[in-house]
Amino acid sequence: MININEVIETNRMIEKENLDVRTITVGINLLDCAADTVEETCGKIKEKIVRIAGKLAETAEDIAMEYGIPIVNKRISVTPISLTGASSCRTPEDYVRIALSLDEAAKEVGVNFLGGYSAIVSKGMTASDRLLIESIPEALARTERICSSVNVGSTRTGINMDAVRLMGQIVKRTAEATSDRDSLGCAKLVVLCNAPDDNPFMAGAFHGVTETDAIINVGVSGPGVVKYALESVRGASFEILCETIKKTAFKITRVGQLVAQEASRRLGIPFGIIDLSLAPTPAIGDSVADILHEIGVEKAGAPGTTAALAMLNDQVKKGGVMASSYVGGLSGAFIPVSEDQGMIEAAECGALSLEKLEAMTCVCSVGLDMIAIPGDTPASTISGIIADEAAIGMVNQKTTAVRIIPVIGKTVGDNVEFGGLLGHAPVMKVNSFGCEDFISREGRIPAPIHSFKN
Repeated sequence: MININEVIETNRMIEKENLDVRTITVGINLLDCAADTVEETCGKIKEKIVRIAGKLAETAEDIAMEYGIPIVNKRISVTPISLTGASSCRTPEDYVRIALSLDEAAKEVGVNFLGGYSAIVSKGMTASDRLLIESIPEALARTERICSSVNVGSTRTGINMDAVRLMGQIVKRTAEATSDRDSLGCAKLVVLCNAPDDNPFMAGAFHGVTETDAIINVGVSGPGVVKYALESVRGASFEILCETIKKTAFKITRVGQLVAQEASRRLGIPFGIIDLSLAPTPAIGDSVADILHEIGVEKAGAPGTTAALAMLNDQVKKGGVMASSYVGGLSGAFIPVSEDQGMIEAAECGALSLEKLEAMTCVCSVGLDMIAIPGDTPASTISGIIADEAAIGMVNQKTTAVRIIPVIGKTVGDNVEFGGLLGHAPVMKVNSFGCEDFISREGRIPAPIHSFKN
């Protein structure tokens, strides 16, 4: 039974502590849209997206109004387009035409982002995969709402270093293609290892081939709620600290479960998963770095940060699993620099470096996220950063990602404004020593020994 105290507590979380449902994401299978020509493929894609997700934005707004729960984003994820376009696309330009159709469909149904302009190449690249990857810079330069991802490795298959090398070049070309907007295209491009099939968060969302024809996934966030809860147990033992985080995560997840079930009922689309992720925003009081400070580290990046983040991530997952039988995606704590005011301040004062961020990704939900670096950073260095992060994911059997932005014309000490939820970021220093000889090797890094389980 829900009592009045729980209702009052939830209202306070929403009004004063930045609790929100970060996104309702409708996943849509587009494999049946494959056709002989690009024109026919584009037509089928647009028709299916509009038919299935046409009422998503309206429904989300109705639920938000009725229950008083902010629903920040309405999004769509689709089957990796390298699969859908394989039968009709013969050039990168053909894929760009599909990207433009996806963008038109996203605008028509009123969603913030559409993810799935993607390729899964963890073991090798098909001709279609390579064409899509080559098209990414132009596709992201010419669209507003399309997000792109490429999965380059997994614990099962190892790391496709040919794809890693190519993605370093693609990130650099995307930065150049959108240099007039502070290389904004790179903010919509992520390189993954162990990508989950059911991720509602951009830019890495796509509709996995293991999913049903359409699905509702909900992403919930609440860094401000967790920070507020921890303020009441300052100086307490680790046991009390962990219990407080778990109980708070449980309550946040229950809000997401309510919204997900209601959206599923109204749209007639099956409910998939709740992704409970402490995903920050640039708003004051909505910061994972502030939670780490409340736990006891002076600034994010100080000694003890990785241990504090590991504890936070684990307790968030434990609380979420108790609240819903279908917790999935990337549940845990996100550490995007540009989207977290506390992380921005830590980077600006020198407490947080790229190397420390890499260490933190060993225990957080994803990886190096929304980090601005000098625009003259070589493509091989970007590939090296991707390879390092993929290795962390592969060996530790977790999802890792790189969403890094080499801002053309900017250098260390400059600031970049991306706007909205993407926030702003200081340009961070990158190790000046190179890895060209390593990245130029061909082939795959083999899967680790513990991957061989049947």
